[in-house]
Amino acid sequence: FGFLIIGIILRILFNTQKKTGGNIKVIEITGNKLMSSKEYKKYIYNSGTKPIRTFNLSILKDRVLKHPYVENAEIEFVGNETAQVNIKEKKITAILLSKGEPFFVTDQFEVLPILSNSMFSSIPIISNPKNINDIKPNTIIKSNEFSDAFRIMDAIRYTDRKMLLSLSEINLRNGGDIILTFSGIKQPVIFGRGATARKIVYLEMLWPGLLKGEMLVNNSSYIDLRFANEIYVGKLEKTGYKQ
Repeated sequence: FGFLIIGIILRILFNTQKKTGGNIKVIEITGNKLMSSKEYKKYIYNSGTKPIRTFNLSILKDRVLKHPYVENAEIEFVGNETAQVNIKEKKITAILLSKGEPFFVTDQFEVLPILSNSMFSSIPIISNPKNINDIKPNTIIKSNEFSDAFRIMDAIRYTDRKMLLSLSEINLRNGGDIILTFSGIKQPVIFGRGATARKIVYLEMLWPGLLKGEMLVNNSSYIDLRFANEIYVGKLEKTGYKQ
């Protein structure tokens, strides 16, 4: 009978430890793309008021969720002082250049710091937004300028995902005509404002020729989509644009 009581007590203690995850010393991270597991662990160990190396599930989850790139996380204690952390990262849509300093921007218009050793590629830059000053990380930007940039990215995404991967920069020009730059294509695209869907359709029609460097576009300096039902392929002169 005594052995039975001891067995029940040990079972209760084991189940309690499994629920609370006491004495977690090993962290296994999955789902990460923006940072390596090593960098995430470094943040988890050192992000509090003081560095710690042993966690329970509550403290571990709190530290994981405080990382600016993390939207949510599933954490499970699997025994042997080990916890598995499956991270769901925030969706990075663009990089904002503000006063020469870069920030990530999520699909929810949240501004995030770009931490050292972050891993990313094929993310367009949004530059020269109007009336956006004193950008602070972990805040939401509400701006018509940003809405215009995101509409352009969404329209390209729905039309041609490969074109979106080539999109290098959306220059908002402080409220002026928007200019798009694409990797692999020398000509900037003067996009202007409004009629986003129609302009992207026109750009898609011209896209194969731009990629192939066909004669008409290859000898041009810019592509102009500002005019209704027309595409202008022009050359630059010192005095301005020449169509």
